[in-house]
Amino acid sequence: MGIGLPRAERTQGPDRAKRHAVVIGGSLAGLLAAHVLKDHADSVTVVERDRYPDGPEHRPGVPQDRHAHLFLKGGVDALEKLLPGLSEELLQEGAPRLAMPTDILQWQGGDWYRRTAASTHVLTGSRPLPEWVVRRRVLADPRITVLEGTEVTGLVGDAARIRGVRVRARGAGQETRTLTADLVLDASGRSSRAPAWLRAIGAEPPHEETIDAGLAYATRFYRSGPGTGELPYRAVYMAIDGRQPRGGILAPVEGDDRWIVLMSGFRGNEPPTDEAGYLDFAASLPHPVIREWLEKAEPLGSIHGFRKASNVRRRYDLPGRRPAGFLATGEALCAFNPVYGQGMSVAALCAVALRDTLGDPRRTPTTRRVQRAMAAVARRAWDISTGGDRAVPGVTGNAVRPRAVDRPVAWYLDRVIRRVPGNPVVGDAFREVGSLAAPNTRLFTPKVLRAVLFSPVPAPLSAPPLLPETPDA
Repeated sequence: MGIGLPRAERTQGPDRAKRHAVVIGGSLAGLLAAHVLKDHADSVTVVERDRYPDGPEHRPGVPQDRHAHLFLKGGVDALEKLLPGLSEELLQEGAPRLAMPTDILQWQGGDWYRRTAASTHVLTGSRPLPEWVVRRRVLADPRITVLEGTEVTGLVGDAARIRGVRVRARGAGQETRTLTADLVLDASGRSSRAPAWLRAIGAEPPHEETIDAGLAYATRFYRSGPGTGELPYRAVYMAIDGRQPRGGILAPVEGDDRWIVLMSGFRGNEPPTDEAGYLDFAASLPHPVIREWLEKAEPLGSIHGFRKASNVRRRYDLPGRRPAGFLATGEALCAFNPVYGQGMSVAALCAVALRDTLGDPRRTPTTRRVQRAMAAVARRAWDISTGGDRAVPGVTGNAVRPRAVDRPVAWYLDRVIRRVPGNPVVGDAFREVGSLAAPNTRLFTPKVLRAVLFSPVPAPLSAPPLLPETPDA
């Protein structure tokens, strides 16, 4: 059964019925999906619970927007495919671009990483910045409209086909009305109510997989103080894993000398949100570099905590009694432990998969085919995130139990991780995969395979590498 939206090249003619798509949620995933759908429908309506601010400002509908975010290389490449020139706009608006590993003082797995020549880059602007830049580009198209301050209360249709959504303005006593649609795409995030809505129209909700390492984090914005402005590095990353339950990030964001500091910890090591507790937590990290920076920095606002950080995957790609014309993307499809920095990049990659599948001239874009394409993109990030979290003591969830293939893969990846800090061949491949710029098979190419299996584990650095290495170092 077709998805309900014709290809762009088939949509000509005065007698053709008008096609309408609805996107639930107007954050990054929803905006990018709407940008794609406008080329396959006459009009697209984005239903957003919030009212958008005038600029790159925080809003309550994005519960993680006061915390550290990254745009990985794979996500930046996806943005450029969808909205050419967007990464340059982000840079012009002040989003810092960091070279990895050159610019970053990184401690992970018990070792400091050598600051060798860059093999990838990340953007570290605040969460509201990329959404605002994307929003002003996407909503400039007259085919896309937004219902702000409006919530979806349910789906219209049956188990065979979606016919629209029920919506109402937020606030007491507001009437519900029907918004008809040929396609409905859920981009409402990890708190999506679509499974219950599908059940209400006689359809089958997706199977839901969860892996929860109990991550919690606390974040604050700062301005650097005397002695903190001229650092020999541009960011600090002290990663947490199954052996090190506490970590921290210090990274620049857009604005006048603004920085973001994030403390993270697994279950039983949750970072406090009071002043003294926050500083004490920073002092408990494997090295005092972040704590020493905080002593001289000027706080900008309060410390914000967050604890809903489990991995959740909804298997819309699997067979089930679900209606044609309903899709899910972004965190409504697959939500990750945020410590891996994948969410925004996966949203962009899902939008590329949506574009490519709808525009494929060789195949009819059925609902399941499109959904499987987006799920395949999300799976790459899922494997990275859950692979790390399964090793965390006390991890819970219905997808924790390892598969038969996981044991040899875990053995190999352990060898990879022990060589990443000091072996550029392994490190470059690891960063390509981690930045979603290359498939996981990149770690098994002959050159990397030889380095992983036959090269010795590099000697650890005795102190943090405050200066990057020169090419002949």
